[in-house]
Amino acid sequence: MKGVAIVRLGVDVPYEQAWTLQRRLHARRAADEISDLCLMLEHAPVYTAGKRTLPHERPVDGTPVIDVDRGGKITWHGPGQLVCYPIIRIGDVVSYIRLLEEVLIQVCADFGLTARRVEGRGGVWVPGDPAHGLPDRRLGTIGIRVSGGVTMHGFALNCVNDLSWYTRIAGDDAGVTSLAAETGRRITVDEVIPFAGKRLAEALGEEPYDLYEEDLA
Repeated sequence: MKGVAIVRLGVDVPYEQAWTLQRRLHARRAADEISDLCLMLEHAPVYTAGKRTLPHERPVDGTPVIDVDRGGKITWHGPGQLVCYPIIRIGDVVSYIRLLEEVLIQVCADFGLTARRVEGRGGVWVPGDPAHGLPDRRLGTIGIRVSGGVTMHGFALNCVNDLSWYTRIAGDDAGVTSLAAETGRRITVDEVIPFAGKRLAEALGEEPYDLYEEDLA
């Protein structure tokens, strides 16, 4: 098996800082100067809008939004949410998105929670109970960019974040939830990172190993 490096960037990471690092590492991976890796972090609170975001879906109260070059729509990142940016060489884009969905589903299962795909909606969801008026609830989101056969951006998983941030996203009638909200116990990003790294590496047919940001200079 090969290896995929897991790079922890810490907490309260400004979005622009991580985006700049992604672009630099993407260029190096596309040139085969480095091997596959995945950045894992918690962002400082931020709203980002992917290419499919419609004008009416932006916050109506003037909240700043960063427009980014990934797929998907508007979302929130911030403390208590695990964000993973795999920078890896891939083949088929659709298969890769399905792989990321499966990684999220497996990580949820590691914490005793059943998650699934929902037809026509991206990300992974906790199944609802229509008989009791309980909707499906989104637990994780996916938004990627592929250039030169190498990925950027990736997925986010709600662990123990404040869900009220999502109320500012207009036009989104989907329920949202977190590992902590569903399991009734505090599940931190630090707890989830080893599982996310393991599941991602397994899905890629690789072994995870830790790498420090300074080693990428």
